[in-house]
Amino acid sequence: MYFDDHYPPHFDAEYQGTEGVFSVVDGTMLQGDLPRKAVVIVSDWTTDHKLELLENWNLAKTHRPLKKIQGADND
Repeated sequence: MYFDDHYPPHFDAEYQGTEGVFSVVDGTMLQGDLPRKAVVIVSDWTTDHKLELLENWNLAKTHRPLKKIQGADND
C-alpha cells in the first residue's frame, strides 16, 4: 500500500518478477500479470486478512504508519 493512494482500497503484490494490484474488498486482481497460482494465493490471503488490510488502508490515507500483516509465506 502507498500513502495517499487512489480509491478503491487496494494493494500491490509481487511474485517472481511479476506484479498485480488487488482489491482489498474482494481480493480480485484489478490489474497485473501474476500467474494464476499466485493470484489464488493472494486472493485467499486477502480474504483471511481483509480487516487488517482495511485498517492499513485507513492508516495510509491519514499518513500514519502501517501495521505489519503476516505474509502468505508467513514472513
